Amino acid sequence: MLNDDYHVSVLLNTSVEGLVIDPSGTYVDVTFGGGGHSRKILELLDEKGRLFAFDQDADAAKNAIDDPRFHFIASNFSFLTNFLKVSGVKEIDGLIADLGVSSFQFDEESRGFSTRMDARLDMRMNQSQELDAYKVVNAYDEEELYRIFREYGEVKTLRKLVELILKNRAKNKIKTTGEFVNLLKTIAPRGKENRFYAQVFQAIRIEVNDEMKVLRSLLEQSAKMIKPGGRLVVISYHSLEDRLVKNFIKKGKFEGEVEKDFFGREIKPFKEVTRKPIIPDSEEQERNTRSRSAKLRIAEKVAWETNS
Repeated sequence: MLNDDYHVSVLLNTSVEGLVIDPSGTYVDVTFGGGGHSRKILELLDEKGRLFAFDQDADAAKNAIDDPRFHFIASNFSFLTNFLKVSGVKEIDGLIADLGVSSFQFDEESRGFSTRMDARLDMRMNQSQELDAYKVVNAYDEEELYRIFREYGEVKTLRKLVELILKNRAKNKIKTTGEFVNLLKTIAPRGKENRFYAQVFQAIRIEVNDEMKVLRSLLEQSAKMIKPGGRLVVISYHSLEDRLVKNFIKKGKFEGEVEKDFFGREIKPFKEVTRKPIIPDSEEQERNTRSRSAKLRIAEKVAWETNS
């Protein structure tokens, strides 16, 4: 499998430059995928540098890089700290995360991520886990369905959507993405059908992969693992992800206002390098349509005793 076919890396040069690479440093790519960002980082490391890459998708493991400085970890990045400590790593110089679903996962029909194909309702990034989209659509109760579509899809026609699912699955299980989209067509807002389908599929995908909880865990662990002066680089693709990243960088927490110590200094692990998110230029957006929703944020770890 060619890594270019697996995933076209978004904001490749800008994001890697944001890490401010120390040639002898230790870096982590928590969303390896096709290895685009990892390969770029390795180009900038000397023989003492190290790169650890995480990915829970078995298909991504096929793209592992044959390089003594490279270490592939077949795991969800929520286990970041544990795996790094097992490898003898107590702190890192930088971490990069390119969130969301890879091009390969979207285009691979059997994975069930795309609204354009007719495949079994799946949407698992980790194919070995039990919970999938089929179980969410056909087994979640009314209250659970309301929760995921309200919180993760920000769907406005909540009642119609949940009633549609409950009514139709009572007759026959909803087995494929094609069947599901055909049902959604009956209530999709005119002229905004594709956006509606995307919101519904996004909500289910986030639930299946527990994406918000995992992202929170990653950000909290990154604050402990990145050394002062090290960088956190995150590319997100929807407002829910970006909001978590922005709040954690700006306030050191996911909700509420930033806390201050006795001397009035802000208590937060990072300072913003980019006050506003960086987005792909028009050329990249034209070349790679999936980059159009991307937002890149860069932060630098500060020493707790000198927060300001």
